[in-house]
Amino acid sequence: MSSDEDFSLVSVDAQPSENTLEGIKASITRYKKKHEQLIQEQQELAATRDDQRDMTEKFKTRSIKLIQDLKEDQRSYKEKIENGKAKLNLMKQEESELLQEIQMVEEALKEEEAKKAHLKQQSDVFTAVPERKVVFTGSTESKDGSEPFEMKPRIVCPMEGGTVLITFEEEVVAKKILDMKQHWVDLGGECSITVEARPVQLMLPTLVEIDSEVSNQHVLVSNLPKMDTETLLNKLEIHFSKSKHGGGEVECCEMLPDSGTVVITFVDKHIARGLTDTEHHDVKLQEKTHRVRLTPFLNGKITNLKTKMSVCPRTVLLTGIPNVMERETLQDLLEIHFQKIGNGGGEVEAFLYNPLGQHTSALFDGVSSDKKEE
Repeated sequence: MSSDEDFSLVSVDAQPSENTLEGIKASITRYKKKHEQLIQEQQELAATRDDQRDMTEKFKTRSIKLIQDLKEDQRSYKEKIENGKAKLNLMKQEESELLQEIQMVEEALKEEEAKKAHLKQQSDVFTAVPERKVVFTGSTESKDGSEPFEMKPRIVCPMEGGTVLITFEEEVVAKKILDMKQHWVDLGGECSITVEARPVQLMLPTLVEIDSEVSNQHVLVSNLPKMDTETLLNKLEIHFSKSKHGGGEVECCEMLPDSGTVVITFVDKHIARGLTDTEHHDVKLQEKTHRVRLTPFLNGKITNLKTKMSVCPRTVLLTGIPNVMERETLQDLLEIHFQKIGNGGGEVEAFLYNPLGQHTSALFDGVSSDKKEE
């Protein structure tokens, strides 16, 4: 017998046949064990399934919470970004406003510096006015302790032809002449005229504001000797037209009336300042050198002017005077007529006659608040 056959025999002998009772019992026992193993495995699988479900629910809950947290973080982050942008825009706006304010302050500062320079220039001019000899004849102060400033105007009034201006010494006489209005004047013989008396109204300034500015083309020359005006102007123009004397091309050279000073106008706008910085200049005049003084020239511009109509209390206008005789003769007869008290007249201070067809201007010099005419 071979070895395989021996093994088969032994195996058959170790496991009873299923057809036998012992075999059936062994199968049942074996199946029970397998069943128990399957139940145990099923329980383990159910436990594992339950664990997986719990874990899945936990993961779902956690994922939902994480999603909510993420959305909340995104919303918070978005809000922070929006707030940051708003703050950035506000800071940019504030920066822009600050830059504008700085620019405005710098411009205002430049204007103030320009005003300061202009005022300094003006003050330098006011301290460098031409020297003139003056004699003090008034009191040191007024009765009320104030320091009044009075400016007397000089008013030039054109006269119509066939009119007379009479200034009486007393206001009451002028009022009487005006009240009578019509006056019959006997010129001698059979000649007589009728004239009409009218009040004289003048426009007087009550407020004058002048804005002055230093001229870049003019200089004021003072401390000049007394000599022929034309000769003086020619010598000054020749002297200050030369570059070696600090001058330049002269456009105009003229004498200011009643001042004794000369104004020189240059073509170039940069000559005047250099000359006034030196102030004193030696000029050859009258065959010898004379030291003159140069000061800045101020251009004045009226910025505010207020006027009022004022009636002259002592001056009367006579109209309707025909040319019936010589001017001087008629003027004398009219003056004599209005000097007589019987004709309502009185002492005459000034008398001016303008015949028909002629042009004459009357000068009211020194018209002040007390209404005295000259």
